[in-house]
Amino acid sequence: MQPEIISANLPHPAFVYSQAVKAGNLVFVAGQSGTDFTTGKLADDFETQARQAFKNVAIVLNAAGSSMDKVVKTTIWLCNASNFDKLNELYAEFFPNNPPARSTPVVSLPKDVLQISIEVIAVVD
Repeated sequence: MQPEIISANLPHPAFVYSQAVKAGNLVFVAGQSGTDFTTGKLADDFETQARQAFKNVAIVLNAAGSSMDKVVKTTIWLCNASNFDKLNELYAEFFPNNPPARSTPVVSLPKDVLQISIEVIAVVD
């Protein structure tokens, strides 16, 4: 099995990595920040960044032939634990049925990723 790099119509990452890699029937999506893919801008507040990060995950999954309802595992890095309640609200919004397994470490992220980064593993049909 040869892994497939997913990059069609996706913005070039700021660092050295692939946005997603498909291996067999799984797609591994790299951590997505809250940067708007169309403008390259990063909002100042947590909720806007988090919402955009979830949207970015959905865009990358779509490019890989998957979708949010096929996500089986997420890792969400938060810079501030006080945003955990808001994250839970957004998680329920983006995963309304059968939410995937989740890990949520609180960490310091690179300066261009101010508040959040979301990584997922999903099934590809």
